[in-house]
Amino acid sequence: MSLIHKLPYEWLVGLRYTRAGKRSSRNSFISFISLISVSGIALGVAALIVVLSVMNGFQKEVTDRMLSVLAHIEVFDASGSMPNWRQAEQEAFRNPAVRGAAPFVETQGLLVREDTMKPAIIRGILPSEEHKVSDVAKQIRQGSIDSLKSGEYNIVIGYALARSLGVGIGDKVNMLLAQGQTTPAGMVPRSRVFTVSGIFEAGHYEFDSALAFINIEDAQRMVRIDAPNGLRLRIADMHQAPFVAQELKRSMSGELMMRDWSQLNANWFAAVQTEKRMMFIILTLIIAVAAFNLVSTLVMTVTDKQPDIAILRTLGASPRSITKIFMIQGALVGIMGTAAGVGLGVLVALNIDVIVPFIERLLGVQFLSKDIYLISEIPSDLRWPDVFKIGGVSVLLAFVATIYPSWSASRVKPAEALRYE
Repeated sequence: MSLIHKLPYEWLVGLRYTRAGKRSSRNSFISFISLISVSGIALGVAALIVVLSVMNGFQKEVTDRMLSVLAHIEVFDASGSMPNWRQAEQEAFRNPAVRGAAPFVETQGLLVREDTMKPAIIRGILPSEEHKVSDVAKQIRQGSIDSLKSGEYNIVIGYALARSLGVGIGDKVNMLLAQGQTTPAGMVPRSRVFTVSGIFEAGHYEFDSALAFINIEDAQRMVRIDAPNGLRLRIADMHQAPFVAQELKRSMSGELMMRDWSQLNANWFAAVQTEKRMMFIILTLIIAVAAFNLVSTLVMTVTDKQPDIAILRTLGASPRSITKIFMIQGALVGIMGTAAGVGLGVLVALNIDVIVPFIERLLGVQFLSKDIYLISEIPSDLRWPDVFKIGGVSVLLAFVATIYPSWSASRVKPAEALRYE
């Protein structure tokens, strides 16, 4: 005897009702409706997995580009400068999570070229140390980060900023800082002419259009401080940055302030998380519509199977057993739809880099133009917790959809059901 035949009879009957009958066209129609329900659930689950994977992929791509310029953690001294930054660096490295450290000076200013004036974040760095906390050196399109030598007043700017100013390698730009200086003519902004010695492209417009690097000693002279503002740190796991920042604040000496990368872009990350939640809710409604198609399928099955229900009742089946039969049938439809949807969604999400180019070639279109978007390929980042969550919600909705029809089946009265048979 096979394993299936050893199951309780409720399971056997429930499994039988999910298949089309051999002699009844009505049974075939009901099973066709069940197939439609399975397909609807599968498509909804697959769509939700693919959409969330693509959103995760875009978030990861943008985050990686941001962190190619940003440090994971920034450490500031409450006084505004950190003359003992070497000691602070040694204290930071005592934490096993810290992988790199570099001093910096940061201020805001204006870059002026003839009649064009653009605001920019001016960051003073040590070129020999910067590679420990960012990937700017790898993103240089023209020139070199090593050209930022003390006293030469060279500057490396983003490609979008260079384009808006109309400058290239060797051109001069005038830097104006908000800190004023007293002259015979009164208070005027502090200014200095810099030579463009490098152009970088981070792939993130916010930085490519409003960020410039100069030597840290040149920055200190411009801002008129004797030491860096603080340290920029890179850690092993960027997702642990808030936790590591709190640990460093407790372990490092002095009155220090910590700022991690997620705080620097809190509004952007909050917007992305809100968008993901809304997409999850919207696409879950698609699954809900497909799942609740089970209600009509089971109601039709209950109506068609009333004589069978009556016979089972006369043979001694309890209302609870009748309820269980139809709940098993509905749950099996939901599980099959969810399993098919998970398989399809995972397959598409893992191969989207092949599927999308194929569709683009087939239709002769390009979804993300290189001339408009910084990301020309659709990324995908499949996360298994999302897959398990989607599968669980789908099965739960399918199970909920079986409750009323199953309860209705248990209320069938044998005498009335068999009256006209």
